[in-house]
Amino acid sequence: MAEQITQLYDIRDDRFRFLVFETETLVEHYADCRWAEGPVWYHDLGCLIWSDIPNQQLLRWLPDGHVSVFRSTNFVNGNTRDRQGRLVSCEHGGRRVIRTEADGSITVIADRFEGRRLNSPNDVVVKSDGSVWFTDPTYGIQSNYEGYRAEPEQPTRNVYRVDPQTGAVAKMADDFVMPNGLAFSPGESKLYVADSGGTHYRDGPRHIRVFDVADDGRLLGGAVHYETDNGVPDGFRVDGDGNIWTSAGDGVHCVASDGTLLGKVLIPQTVSNVTFGGPRRNQLFITATKSLYSIFVGAVGIQAP
Repeated sequence: MAEQITQLYDIRDDRFRFLVFETETLVEHYADCRWAEGPVWYHDLGCLIWSDIPNQQLLRWLPDGHVSVFRSTNFVNGNTRDRQGRLVSCEHGGRRVIRTEADGSITVIADRFEGRRLNSPNDVVVKSDGSVWFTDPTYGIQSNYEGYRAEPEQPTRNVYRVDPQTGAVAKMADDFVMPNGLAFSPGESKLYVADSGGTHYRDGPRHIRVFDVADDGRLLGGAVHYETDNGVPDGFRVDGDGNIWTSAGDGVHCVASDGTLLGKVLIPQTVSNVTFGGPRRNQLFITATKSLYSIFVGAVGIQAP
């Protein structure tokens, strides 16, 4: 079928027509970030939290349109919530994964592997068993813009898992150029991980890989599931039907569980990340360079509380 391009959507597969609404409008809620990232929806509080990495702050959006500074950070990038509703964040400046407790105090989840400092944790997801999974490229130590320039201490750029009982950090995959966003499929039988190495390396990867998650937690496989045709995949989320909604250079790409590009939500800035929110989890929030956008879609997201 020939592609159809509208002002807002680029429809590549008829299945996408059931996931978007022609009458919808893309809404820009805020436009004063330097590099917006890490959106996470607070269902219980009815608000969205996201990172402005270079400005070293977390911002909060309320449905009435009010935006305020949630708190200052040490170059926080990706965020999620654990099964207790606590904020879990990847902190470039401290080169660590942290958890914000109910009283506002900070708990360090991971900052080293095999005695050496992590590179700069980028994105994070919490599995239903409480284990914390995160990626560790070198974006945050390449300059003083999103962290502090430093030499990497890890020989590779890895995907890690933190055991929920012992806190032990285990390396789950080490064959990435720049591991970035990650998310589990519905049922958690698969783990998707982006490799955005094309940002800094000629002919570098611009794809999302898929792993089978074994009963003992090991990752098996790792084939390329989807390769972007514009920009690189950064952060992404999976909806309840298994579709991936991923960031890219020209917008949000919606990819079926079979790897087919269903269509795109076209955004006027480079997209960094997305999350589902709103009372029914059908509002797709999009962080894109300087702005926070949202649009209602015909999908329902899956994520921590």
